[in-house]
Amino acid sequence: MNKAVTTASLALALALSAALAVAAIPMTAHAAEKDKCFGVALKGKNDCKAGAGTSCAGTSKVDYQSNAWSMVPKGTCEQTASPTSPTGFGQLQEFKAKSA
Repeated sequence: MNKAVTTASLALALALSAALAVAAIPMTAHAAEKDKCFGVALKGKNDCKAGAGTSCAGTSKVDYQSNAWSMVPKGTCEQTASPTSPTGFGQLQEFKAKSA
């Protein structure tokens, strides 16, 4: 390879790295605009945590499981319906499900 091709390849690699780094910033900011909301996920649709004996995402056993959460837009959790919640809405922390 000649020096011009090597320099051009290096410049392209650096530009691509910079572009990827900038692209990652909005994803981080986007994640900060979400809340973990317990009791709103449907069966098998939770983002994480679903109690003892489960691994993580997609492991909730029932709709609106009180110890399984999903990410929701910040500020909307406690306005999202949850029939198992004592308040009838999602919670920012795990809760004891009310009896049916």
